[in-house]
Amino acid sequence: MNSRDQISITSQSILWVAGVGVGLLTLAFVMGVQVGKQSAALRRPAVRTGEEDLRDLPEPLVDQLKVFEGDGPDKLVPAPRVDATAPAPVAKDASAAPAPAAGHWTLQLVATPDAAEARRVADRAKAAGFATLTVKEKGQVKVRLSKATDRAAMDRTAEKLKKAGFKPFAVKAD
Repeated sequence: MNSRDQISITSQSILWVAGVGVGLLTLAFVMGVQVGKQSAALRRPAVRTGEEDLRDLPEPLVDQLKVFEGDGPDKLVPAPRVDATAPAPVAKDASAAPAPAAGHWTLQLVATPDAAEARRVADRAKAAGFATLTVKEKGQVKVRLSKATDRAAMDRTAEKLKKAGFKPFAVKAD
């Protein structure tokens, strides 16, 4: 046999092959951990703010029912206007403004268990020029307009609030 046909294995070549093998195994392990972290992050729901949750809500029932009340071609069924809301007892917090006049309507901007979120919405409404009232009811902090008006004026105010980025809905003032 020639010297070309022989393979010589030295301790240095064994150490070199073992080092490369350990390095490849370490690289595969680290990459597997990173892929696992990324897939777990994709499965976790994204953190959402209260404003994003409000944008996902359907239109208020009053707006949904307007299609049945119109005189245009999209009028489906003639229906009399019915007030299906019953006023609920409201426990006001100490920082709340005086209660609006009875028998009138107001707009609610948000109902959330997070008092900080309610404060942010109230501050945003105040910055847009709307006076607000904060009410605590059944574990929820509700932000409403402090000025109660008749239904027609309340609908006009609701349009202004929608243009300002809010999703208000009508509630009967106590």
